[in-house]
Amino acid sequence: MVLYVARHGQTLWNAQNKVCGVTDIGLNESGIEQAEELAGIVNNYKIDIIVSSPLKRAVETSKIVAKHNNISFYIERFLIEQNYGIYEGVDRRNPQFLNNKRNFAYKYPNGESMMQVAYRVYGGIDKIRQEHQKKDILLITHGGVCRIIRTYFKDMTNDEFFNYTLENGRLEKYEL
Repeated sequence: MVLYVARHGQTLWNAQNKVCGVTDIGLNESGIEQAEELAGIVNNYKIDIIVSSPLKRAVETSKIVAKHNNISFYIERFLIEQNYGIYEGVDRRNPQFLNNKRNFAYKYPNGESMMQVAYRVYGGIDKIRQEHQKKDILLITHGGVCRIIRTYFKDMTNDEFFNYTLENGRLEKYEL
């Protein structure tokens, strides 16, 4: 089994460098182009099913990739982005946001901690592994979730984790 992980195409907030967790906004024009490019990349792999976050930006990306490659997709809530609480919509360089981001067990005010998201995501990956043992799966999700998925497969220091980013419309491959 191979698990491919992709980040959705760009949104207006991504372009403006704003924190975008559970705020449900769609792709911008660049994001649509990135999703189409991702569809071309996916065409080079044998992917059986796409599993998407329920947020618009991931669903829109999934629809483009699925249609281009004639692959079905379904939605799983475990792939939803982290709830950044009071930091939704603020500049990603906000010192309080960055401080909170370094404290994995600390809950964002009115949001989730990184530990809570990891619990949700790890359980979801385990479920996917059980349900699709001999299939190659593409997960289309969000930057924070991509970071956590990476830790499922690779050890990372705190600094590596803090600084890791999968760019919009990009894909990584993990062997299970």
